[in-house]
Amino acid sequence: MEAWIASSIIVFLASILQASTGFGFSIMATPFLLLVYEAHDAIQINIILSLLISSVMITKIWQEVDKVRLIRLVKGSIPGIPLGIAAFMYMDVQMLKIVISAVILVLTILLMLQFRLKQTKGKDFVAGGSAGMLTTSIGMPGPPLLLYFTGDGTKKAALRSTTLAFYVFIYTASLLMQIVSYGTSKEVWLSSMVSVPLVLAGIFLGQMAFKWINQKLFRIITFIILLFTGSYGLITSIF
Repeated sequence: MEAWIASSIIVFLASILQASTGFGFSIMATPFLLLVYEAHDAIQINIILSLLISSVMITKIWQEVDKVRLIRLVKGSIPGIPLGIAAFMYMDVQMLKIVISAVILVLTILLMLQFRLKQTKGKDFVAGGSAGMLTTSIGMPGPPLLLYFTGDGTKKAALRSTTLAFYVFIYTASLLMQIVSYGTSKEVWLSSMVSVPLVLAGIFLGQMAFKWINQKLFRIITFIILLFTGSYGLITSIF
């Protein structure tokens, strides 16, 4: 019961974060959902709730989406999706988390040291491919997009809207691929439905918070989330 209550609180807070920044739900919620549910169920619950948030929000901020960049991300994600499915079904999830967490920490430190990435068409495809692979494998597309967009100085409105639009596609494709290749369970859908009121409340509060977050604070929040994600994933995977 304590674990379920804790996961409910995390889902609520993660929904606020996702609505206010365009990322963060899977980054924040997945580690805690893994404490309550079996790994594959936790990943599917995360994908379902993330898809709900993205679908609800994108209708209101579609005009802010960078359409050209979105198309490149979607095209880039297509080869990454089957690679992620293979990892989801056959690879050691703990080892995958260690590698991902270490990469996140290294790249975050580089960003904090003012390392910059110049946006190119090729890098858009790579970012999309990485996000596609991570979505179908561990339900977490945010880190590669967040690192790339932060590194090239993308403004917070464009970052939020473009990532949310991409999430609608990648979460839908990932969920369908997982169900077809691995299956799903009644517990996944019941647990997801129970969390819907908390998610909707989080979206409402997150949209209000977005108006009060300036670009500097946005970057600080970004770095905190990335450092927490990398550190938490590395420590829990190793120990």
